[in-house]
Amino acid sequence: MTPGAAPIYPSQGERLSVGFVLLHRFTLFPFAAFVDCLRLAADEGDRSRQLRCHWTFMTSAGQEAVSSCGAAVSPCRTFRDPGEFDYIVVIGGVQDQQDQVDTTALAYLRQAAAAQVPLVGLCTGVFALIQAGLMKERRCCVSWYHHHDMVQRFPAIEPVADRLFIDDGDRITCAGGAAAADLAAYLVERHLGKAWAMKSLHIMQLDEARIGAHAQPQPVVFGKIEDRLVRRSIALLEQHLGEAISMEVLAERVGTSRRNLERRFREVLGVGPQKFSRDLRLRYGVWLLHYTGKSITEIGERCGFADTPHFSRHFRSAFGMSPSEMRKRASEPGGDRVDPFFLHVEGRPAL
Repeated sequence: MTPGAAPIYPSQGERLSVGFVLLHRFTLFPFAAFVDCLRLAADEGDRSRQLRCHWTFMTSAGQEAVSSCGAAVSPCRTFRDPGEFDYIVVIGGVQDQQDQVDTTALAYLRQAAAAQVPLVGLCTGVFALIQAGLMKERRCCVSWYHHHDMVQRFPAIEPVADRLFIDDGDRITCAGGAAAADLAAYLVERHLGKAWAMKSLHIMQLDEARIGAHAQPQPVVFGKIEDRLVRRSIALLEQHLGEAISMEVLAERVGTSRRNLERRFREVLGVGPQKFSRDLRLRYGVWLLHYTGKSITEIGERCGFADTPHFSRHFRSAFGMSPSEMRKRASEPGGDRVDPFFLHVEGRPAL
């Protein structure tokens, strides 16, 4: 660089320092997405020097951290003074209640909170923040996949599962997965400037960061459906939300006759598989109306309807209003937004 020339990616502040608390069987993907965003923002090109960003991996005893897929992160340090970091990110793992709670890690999180260091719960790391008593009367973002677990284990907590992450000041919670890259870019932009965040995202083959309020992908249908044939059929229908799969094909795929498939669906769910499939695609359409900016035509196509009039006719029959009317109501002040978990289906109670 010539003397006096401005850097390509001007920094708007001091370097960003992040401490990672890696819990037992932590989830690798959100960790990798988050730390790689920092790595790429830290230096020119892909040189990976910790210049503008600094990160430290920590475990309770300083041992290597083994992820849920078996890949290990090493070296890790024992817990450092929380004041060394701008943020402490805790990354949880598989939610197995047989696993011992890492009381040392929870104590460290409480120490960091007392030192007023912002805490980030990434993926199931939010469970650790709750266990440490640090999420009382706080909004709490969780993946739709772990929503049921959180409600069951922590009934006093009201989880939010219709967005990617929530910045609540000194508590930030993130659904995990690819949303970890969005959150990391959000923090990089806050501390170093938009250019550095965009540099990271572009090298990671991401166009731009999604905002925290961006909707999570729609939840799949699941519930207490014990009939294996019906469960397999529903799994196939979930994979074909964008098309109207014929009942003959569905029956063949699950290894039964159409007649038996019809009978089993009516016994378990009270409706035939064809109506269930159409209702499922319509419910998906409702979710897309509320949580995406897609046009009515795009939504109809994505839900497997031949054309917009066909989609709108079935939509009105099911919900008593047109798709555009429902979207308008939802956008009005005080308008009710659909519960993202209304897609879930459970079997009929036994008589």
